[in-house]
Amino acid sequence: MSSPATLDAILSLSKRKGFVYQSSEIYGGLNGCWDFGPLGVELLRNIKDSWWKAMTYRSDIVGIDSSILMHPRVWEASGHVGQFSDPMIDNKTSKSRHRADNLIEDFITRLRNKGKSEQADGVEHALASANSNEDLHAIIISNCIPDPISGTTDWTEVRNFNLMFETHVGPVADAANVVYLRPETAQGIFVNFKNVMESARMKPPFGIAQIGKSFRNEINTKNFLFRTREFEQMEMQFFVKPGTENEWFEYWRTARWNWFTESLGIDAAKLHRKPHEKLAHYAAAAEDIEYHFPFGWGEIEGIHSRTDFDLGRHQEFSGKKLEYVDTASKDRFTPYVIETAVGATRTFMAVLCDAYREEILPTDDGGSETRSLLKLKPSIAPITAAVLPLVNKDGMPEAAHSIVSNLERWFRVDYDTSGAIGRRYRRQDEVGTPFCITVDGQTISDSTVTLRERDTMQQDRIHVDALAGEIQHRMLQ
Repeated sequence: MSSPATLDAILSLSKRKGFVYQSSEIYGGLNGCWDFGPLGVELLRNIKDSWWKAMTYRSDIVGIDSSILMHPRVWEASGHVGQFSDPMIDNKTSKSRHRADNLIEDFITRLRNKGKSEQADGVEHALASANSNEDLHAIIISNCIPDPISGTTDWTEVRNFNLMFETHVGPVADAANVVYLRPETAQGIFVNFKNVMESARMKPPFGIAQIGKSFRNEINTKNFLFRTREFEQMEMQFFVKPGTENEWFEYWRTARWNWFTESLGIDAAKLHRKPHEKLAHYAAAAEDIEYHFPFGWGEIEGIHSRTDFDLGRHQEFSGKKLEYVDTASKDRFTPYVIETAVGATRTFMAVLCDAYREEILPTDDGGSETRSLLKLKPSIAPITAAVLPLVNKDGMPEAAHSIVSNLERWFRVDYDTSGAIGRRYRRQDEVGTPFCITVDGQTISDSTVTLRERDTMQQDRIHVDALAGEIQHRMLQ
């Protein structure tokens, strides 16, 4: 019997075990910023490696790593300078600031939790129909939506708040030297389209993938890693011939779903597809993959059919042709784009939430105990195996160190001698280590060890020479 994760449990585990820390914690922390600890950085790296292999270990996709700082005209062409903003509203009493749409969505959730489904449906319909800041303000005022902090309804008007962080290049901070921290990695792909196509000798259909940091000056950060000001994205832009975009959109929506369920092992019952009801003016289709976090459904990836909007805009603003020309047929076109954009840090959080378990296990005396574990897919676990000498004498530490040295050629391995063996098993279970290797007296006499699996707790006797192959075999099952 097991129970699902709560956000408090995930936060507690993250700090205690070294997955995630609050940034600048000794100074009181910086809201919306997080640091990845020793186990967290390994899990995040494994998730990124899995995505990179899935996207680029094929003949039609290559990778790049573009600069965080780009020419400001890039962001004018993409629309971020003029349109990349959130609707902001302030409470005059508490001086707190909120995203107007999020304020309304949280109010809808509270109504549903109170059993007021009919009223919630009405507010939700009004939100779906809202087309302006005035519409959002009217919903807040007419429904007397209170400030979560002060409880009052003394609101300002709703106004736009640009999400890009602004800085300056050079010694003088003036308007002529303004640049922005990128709010997404996609534009670095678009402006390098021609470079990549020519240097890598690619032709549509082909893709360009990138993993990198992005920055958004969010009005309100919330829900741990879900909404932060600094985060990591994994994006791929797939360039196709106009007229083939629908079939490629279907291909990528299926491929991306399968990556979450097969490569990361996320429970498909906690994922769903959410087609966009309202499409951007340039979009032909759009769909989000959402995960059911402890706080509710939240987007972890978007798949978008973006037509030729992006390359067309950069052609217009740069004055440079961003077309593909078929030298044989003389066919010339600006490619359409299918975008897959996944949040690495949001996916990290989804993986943690999905893997966390608290199991009630019977004990030998007829009672019960709670086992906390991370049921991570072995291929992405931060530690693959832990080597545990039963006692710290009789040649067992030396045999254990020899096993560690051998396994470290293929896996990340932990060595633990502290406490009773059962306590060490529980410690490794809690951080998601899929295999524990116990070195005991029999190891000294016949070179066999006990190999224990995290999920089933089954133990098998394995010869040390077969350990690496056996672990690799089990990781593929």
